[in-house]
Amino acid sequence: MRRYLLSTILCEKKGGKGHSSETIRKNLVTGTRTCCSSDRRLCLQLHRFLLASYSSGDKALDGYSKKKYVCKLLFIFLLGHDIDFGHMEAVNLLSSNRYTEKQIGYLFISVLVNSNSELIRLINNAIKNDLASRNPTFMGLALHCIANVGSREMAEAFAGEIPKILVAGYVSCVKDTMDSVKQSAALCLLRLYRTSPDLVPMGDWTSRVVHLLNDQHLGVVTAATSLITTLAQKNPEEFKTSVSLAVSRLSRIVTSASTDLQDYTYYFVPAPWLSVKLLRLLQCYPPPEDPAVRGRLTECLETILNKAQEPPKSKKVQHSNAKNAVLFEAISLIIHHDSEPNLLVRACNQLGQFLQHRETNLRYLALESMCTLASSEFSHEAVKTHIETVINALKTERDVSVRQRAVDLLYAMCDRSNAQQIVAEMLSYLETADYSIREEIVLKVAILAEKYAVDYTWYVDTILNLIRIAGDYVSEEVWYRVIQIVINRDDVQGYAAKTVFEALQAPACHENLVKVGGYILGEFGNLIAGDPRSSPLIQFNLLHSKFHLCSVPTRALLLSTYIKFVNLFPEVKTTIQDVLRSDSQLKNADVELQQRAVEYLRLSTVASTDILATVLEEMPPFPERESSILAKLKKKKGPSTVTDLEEAKRERSADVNGGPEPAPASAVSTPSPSADLLGLGAAPPAPAGPPPSSGGLLVDVFSDSPSAVAPLAPGSEDNFARFVCKNNGVLFENQLLQIGLKSEFRQNLGRMFIFYGNKTSTQFLNFTPTLICSDDLQTNLSLQTKPVDPTVDGGAQVQQVVNIECVSDFTEAPVLNIQFRYGGTFQNVSVKLPITLNKFFQPTEMASQDFFQRWKQLSSPQQEVQNIFKAKHPMDTEITKAKIIGFGSALLEDVDPNPANFVGAGIIHTKTTQIGCLLRLEPNLQAQMYRLTLRTSKETVSQRLCELLSEQF
Repeated sequence: MRRYLLSTILCEKKGGKGHSSETIRKNLVTGTRTCCSSDRRLCLQLHRFLLASYSSGDKALDGYSKKKYVCKLLFIFLLGHDIDFGHMEAVNLLSSNRYTEKQIGYLFISVLVNSNSELIRLINNAIKNDLASRNPTFMGLALHCIANVGSREMAEAFAGEIPKILVAGYVSCVKDTMDSVKQSAALCLLRLYRTSPDLVPMGDWTSRVVHLLNDQHLGVVTAATSLITTLAQKNPEEFKTSVSLAVSRLSRIVTSASTDLQDYTYYFVPAPWLSVKLLRLLQCYPPPEDPAVRGRLTECLETILNKAQEPPKSKKVQHSNAKNAVLFEAISLIIHHDSEPNLLVRACNQLGQFLQHRETNLRYLALESMCTLASSEFSHEAVKTHIETVINALKTERDVSVRQRAVDLLYAMCDRSNAQQIVAEMLSYLETADYSIREEIVLKVAILAEKYAVDYTWYVDTILNLIRIAGDYVSEEVWYRVIQIVINRDDVQGYAAKTVFEALQAPACHENLVKVGGYILGEFGNLIAGDPRSSPLIQFNLLHSKFHLCSVPTRALLLSTYIKFVNLFPEVKTTIQDVLRSDSQLKNADVELQQRAVEYLRLSTVASTDILATVLEEMPPFPERESSILAKLKKKKGPSTVTDLEEAKRERSADVNGGPEPAPASAVSTPSPSADLLGLGAAPPAPAGPPPSSGGLLVDVFSDSPSAVAPLAPGSEDNFARFVCKNNGVLFENQLLQIGLKSEFRQNLGRMFIFYGNKTSTQFLNFTPTLICSDDLQTNLSLQTKPVDPTVDGGAQVQQVVNIECVSDFTEAPVLNIQFRYGGTFQNVSVKLPITLNKFFQPTEMASQDFFQRWKQLSSPQQEVQNIFKAKHPMDTEITKAKIIGFGSALLEDVDPNPANFVGAGIIHTKTTQIGCLLRLEPNLQAQMYRLTLRTSKETVSQRLCELLSEQF
């Protein structure tokens, strides 16, 4: 075959008469179809040779032949071979007046020509000619090619032309533009905007393209809706007039019969795709302010919900799919608006019917939507009515993803009235749950048990049961937290000691249970020592029986428990010293265990009873801090999912029960995050307590090397929050050091004076304060500091000046780290420095009319942030006014129609821009709640200011 093709080609080139040119071409095609892969490569070479022979010689290819051979090149390309010839023939086809030839040319260009091709200029010229031809067929081919290629070069060449074609129907001279061309132009522009948004200019056409929603051709409306939705997400103000038109068009669709829109009715559902797109467009905006438009939208949503209750008009799955697609999008819009209690409850009831539907996808979507509904104050109670159905789904559902959504919904609907039931069901499910979701369930059970615990004996039982069932998935944060709460609550300490003692008697105990038992018995074992069944010796023997089965960190913790027992139970001192003196401890291969054994043995031998009682006294209550379990869940699930639910729960429930995160305080020189009886953190301590009783001093008795930056000192977050609305005061204080602040701000500049006071009679040596900023914060906030004297005399005070410049808006705060030596002991303290965005506020006075006019201008979803929260402090009017003024904004009197509300206005000054801000605080004295609304021209600024101000009330 190869010899035959080669011979015929060579013969033809030499002028031989044995074979005609048509015969050669036929043989070539036949050979390509029948030969093997290696022969195909030869055919490609021969094809190139053949085309070269005709381009230089006797006979030019006509349009039909070019079309035919370009098609064959496409076929060869689809076989998987590279095609690097024949492109010019395809470009030539673009200039043909025949539709079939032009179509093949555009097809070849769309598939094979890349943006770096030398022919791109010729292609662009051909496309421009077709766009200017006013031939709807040729224009459609050109637009399809632009959209298919979608390169930046295409966008640069045609982004300015396509909008003119899109709105050409409104220009009298081009009334003949057909609907299909408008439809193609809208989708083509959408493609270019997604690939190169910076090259699509916003101009007069933006206000005119909105009116395509009223076009008679539903294909044009569908394409235009997709385009407007994408554009509105980035430029909501430009397209806000689309809301009323979208509501009008949606109303006409949902109220029409299937026979009214015959060409766009899909299995008895009128225009389902267009309905879904219109509902998504409306989710880009808040509820309409016009009462007429809002009422019409409400009618549409009620009609959609009513149709969902009607018997199906067809048994085919396509009918139910189309009908449910519109329904779920309508429910998403209802949830997004969150303003119509009746619709929210109806949506919840409709989703409740889907929970038992035979279709798995519907059950999944229903659970997912109800999770969001559970966060609304209007529909939370309605969601709770389906608790039995959700629990049943958790037990019987085959699909693991549906079971996971059921767990999420139980977590979202939980409150004080059903917490014990939900926690019990989650624990029951945990025993058979898939391994992939066990850790998440453990975190949620721990959070719910703490948040809604009325009786803390139930909380202790729940966490211990959690460790028993899924110990491998109980993270350190969970057992840290139970210890925090037990230490912070005197009423549960005895019960916790008794319960954990009984749990440790099981033949097989998880190591996390041993950790909890070792810590609690080390602190509160004396509360149950009066019972002969739990005497000191029995407690020690019980813990020591687990010693050899545990890992090194847990053994280290148990050694700390033993030294605690020496202080609590002098009668077992000799027994414990024998254990510490054994070769297995003093000569242990692990340096951590060996060091603890040596230190604890020496401490128990040489220290007097008073010294032991002082050094090993009971741990003080931990300072208030956000639960790290919630932070871990946020990290696992993603911030948006958990944060939204938690914020909504805070609106409905009372304050979070339980103590705060335990502050780290290590017992030996090498801190271990999970092994230390005296320290539950992952880093060395900040000196927050009296030196004699601080675990931190034990760290440095045996260690002389400075550690890394310490975690934030206990109470740092609370002190930081207090400085949001004030500039002067004491930022941090312990037995050694006091840090005071005095600051002033004007526009985007500020100056802060930091005063460091030595409260002792001993010098601080190597005193080194350092400001630590993340990379993002360094970009947005400029800080210049002056060095301080490295020696601070006893009773003396030194001052440090920090010059501040706000370059752009920011969300984080710098951390002030202070390291020094006191009496030979290394000290390391970190606190958040209260430099927040509101410090660069300049108050602005506004009249009522101006305020509400500007308020309406800042009405897009990206510009408004709202938070409804429970009052943390007494709702005093004068204090509230003082805080708003201290926050930086002007307090505007007689502006809000409700005199009980507070409104403010101001401008955030940065080096790069000025950002206007309006705020409105609405107190509800009866419910003891606030609703705070902030509107600015920048979403991140609104979010940050809302977070800062919400913490003040």
